[in-house]
Formats: sequence, structure tokens, C-alpha cells
Amino acid sequence: MQKVVIYTDGAARGNPGPAGIGIVIKNINDDRNYCEYIGKTTNNEAEYRALIFGLKKAKSLLNKKKSKQTEVECFLDSELVVKQLNHQYKIENENMQKFFLIVWNLILDFKSVIFSHIPREQNKEADKLANQGIDNKSGIGGLV
Repeated sequence: MQKVVIYTDGAARGNPGPAGIGIVIKNINDDRNYCEYIGKTTNNEAEYRALIFGLKKAKSLLNKKKSKQTEVECFLDSELVVKQLNHQYKIENENMQKFFLIVWNLILDFKSVIFSHIPREQNKEADKLANQGIDNKSGIGGLV
């Protein structure tokens, strides 16, 4: 059985403002890094979109059969998003509800998915990539 670790971060300069996502995927061949400019949005939306990108990318890199046998651990520095995904916080914002449903459908493609909150200091690489996405207004990979 394979285990994949995904670090994600979304960043918005202003709320809403220009936003980017950063994703680090470990344990699939070599580590993979992605960044993307996602336009003007809120920080919370950017956090969800980074996670969605990471889960979709992991599935595509693994293929459908392998993904069903893979445990995924997702690390985010957004306590709000992690607590929403772990059913500790109610999701009242309609946009966030839509993103939650997308994530929930994506986790069905894997054996298991765990969402963990980490301090920003432990998510430096994904944070750097998210800000790079904003700075470059283009990145590696596709839009979520």
C-alpha cells in the first residue's frame, strides 16, 4: 500500500484579492511542486482550491486503480478549512459548501484521506509556491 503526503496553501493579497495556490506532493515517484495564479478571490477559497488541485493531481499521477489503494495525508495551515473538513466547524458560506463537496467527492477516489492542521512554519514550501503563483500570475499545472 502506498502513502502520499500533500502540503497545500492558498494565498490572497487582500481579502478578496489576487490569489495563488501552492501544492507539494510527496511519495509519488519524485516530489512534485505546483503553483498557479487563480485570479481574485478570498484566502479561504484559495485554501480550498489548493487542496482540490492537490487531490486531483495526486489521483492523475497515481491512476484510478492505484489511488483506490493509496492513503493520503493532507497538511494545511488553514485551521478553518481543516476543521470544516473534519466536521468540527459548520460551513455557512455557500461558496465554501461547494468546495467542501468537491473535496468530499475527491476523497472517495482514495483508500483514506486525513486532513491535518500544521503551523505556517511547517508549510513554508507550499506557502512560497502560492505566493510565487501570485507573483508570476502563471504557474505549473492547470487551474482548479
